[in-house]
Amino acid sequence: MPTLSVEKDLLFVHVGRTYTDEEFDELCFEFGVELDEITSDREEAEKSSGSTLTAKQLEAYSDAVVYKIDVPANRYDLLCVEGLSRALRIFLGDIEAPTYQLSGDPVYTMTVKKPNTDKIRPFVVCAVLRDITFNKQRYESFIDLQDQLHRNLCRQRTLVAIGTHDLDSTKPPYFYDGRDPKVIKFVPLTPDDREFVSSDLLEFYETDPTAKHLKPYVSIIKDSPVYPVILDSNETVLSLPPIINGNHSKITLDTKNVFIECTATDLTKANIVLDTVVTMFSEYCSKPFTVEPVTVQFEGANGSIESSYVTPVLSTRQEKASVDFCNSLIGINLSPQEMKILCNKVQLGPAELADDDKFLRVTVPPTRSDILHPVDIAEDIGIAYGYNKIVKKVPTTSTVGGEFTLNQFGDLLREEIARAGYIEVLTHGLCSIHDNFTALKRPITHAVSLSNPANVEYQVVRTSLLPGLLKTLQHNKSASFSAGFKVFEISDIVLPDDKHVVAETIVGARNARRLCAVYAGPTSGFEIIHGLVDRVMTLTEIAPDPAYAGTDVLRSDEEKFRVSREGWMYKIAAIDGEQDPTANTYFPGRAAVILLSTPSKPEPTPIGTFGMLHPEVLATFDILYPSSCVELDLEALM
Repeated sequence: MPTLSVEKDLLFVHVGRTYTDEEFDELCFEFGVELDEITSDREEAEKSSGSTLTAKQLEAYSDAVVYKIDVPANRYDLLCVEGLSRALRIFLGDIEAPTYQLSGDPVYTMTVKKPNTDKIRPFVVCAVLRDITFNKQRYESFIDLQDQLHRNLCRQRTLVAIGTHDLDSTKPPYFYDGRDPKVIKFVPLTPDDREFVSSDLLEFYETDPTAKHLKPYVSIIKDSPVYPVILDSNETVLSLPPIINGNHSKITLDTKNVFIECTATDLTKANIVLDTVVTMFSEYCSKPFTVEPVTVQFEGANGSIESSYVTPVLSTRQEKASVDFCNSLIGINLSPQEMKILCNKVQLGPAELADDDKFLRVTVPPTRSDILHPVDIAEDIGIAYGYNKIVKKVPTTSTVGGEFTLNQFGDLLREEIARAGYIEVLTHGLCSIHDNFTALKRPITHAVSLSNPANVEYQVVRTSLLPGLLKTLQHNKSASFSAGFKVFEISDIVLPDDKHVVAETIVGARNARRLCAVYAGPTSGFEIIHGLVDRVMTLTEIAPDPAYAGTDVLRSDEEKFRVSREGWMYKIAAIDGEQDPTANTYFPGRAAVILLSTPSKPEPTPIGTFGMLHPEVLATFDILYPSSCVELDLEALM
């Protein structure tokens, strides 16, 4: 959870009330945040430095009480003292929620050179805070909010980067372009004593200790053929996003008009970030909560305008939730009218009743991007009502929890296989197409694939457990194989299935629980894997088919006292190289298919295969010893 650090006295000035520490802690709980720590800058300096600072050095730090408040990760409007105090005052009923509005038609434009910016950061959104008044505390809070957003919603500036400028020091209109790093020259905010070529500046940030706070962002654009750059009509560089702003347009306490630009790879998040910044600090404008819009237009390769939009969006929308649903989820019994009034305390007003008072329609302001579902509305109504007021009740239904049968079966089987000398492993659920198909000498078929895999190792969801076990052997070549190396895994694979339904929805895939085991050693170990198959069948109370077991086995004492389910039998048969796609994985003539007969399916059905692995498969995974494996469907055994 993000943590907001704010001086106690400053917060209470904004809230318009004073509290003891205990009272404020209780207020935080009621509002849905947590007072994590009460400290001071001096106390924090002592903790971080140990005993290295002298008493005189410590005197330079303030001893003013600082509250560290944990806020929900999706409440971006609470990341500054302005937003937190405003939300608390609305919650306490001291003020009404403000209405955020645009000042009129856009005056300025931001022209995006689309062919160039598409290569690096394709989106930009802008706004102007007109006739704003800063003081030291407001200025510091303005900077702190940008840092908080960069750390959280902006994902360390990879998704969105915020730039703020003194509008009066620039000459509109503005341009957003992607240019060769060697041609971008400007004086940055850090250091502000000389001009840099942008490529040299990034080298400086990577190596100079004075710029270590900017080093984490260098890699975002360093290897790009073009760097994003914001310019005014004089070709003055205003910022090199997402790294640093230019010194020419830096904001000071005397700044009256602020130009804000947010470059991004995600337009939705960029709009949320811009809305958050302007709604928090427009209260300091001469017309509070009024923001001046900017037109963003995209210029194509031929110089014509292909598209445009106006920002900030300041989106106000309506969401609906059932009154009965909210009461049931919270555990209360409020009337629709009472629920409607409570919405005002959490900035979801004005609310309306619809469909004969069965539904509540709330108004979601631009500060509440966290409201996505009726559950979110119910949660806020619960906060407004007060969790401490909810009466504890004994549930009207009595239920007994229990382990999922398939999981219980898998756990029991793991114990027994481990007792047989096998080491359990847990491998990754994603793999490459090569490992899943080609490396096993299997045809490439349908599999659940990732649209944007992080790398080639994570292209598809595995359809077999075998690649993971073979890669485990590959990475453990230093282990001793003289007595045989045995590993196994019981886990899920995912198979495409156009008919599989979950909650009345065809999801197009289904999970299947599998057992896979591999033996590698001086010999192939075919008989060892065969023995494991028979042991698993014995444990699951499935008897061998008489024709498969043979007369001597059936007459043995072990078979006389075998516990088996009636009508459940298994046998093995030679694998059909033309019909079974897994046949090529095994050495010809040294593989078998496991067939299962049940009362509901008397006809023998394949549930798995085992055999000696083909030398080419072993060579692909760089395994130096002959190996055998088994893979079978556990759900079929239940």
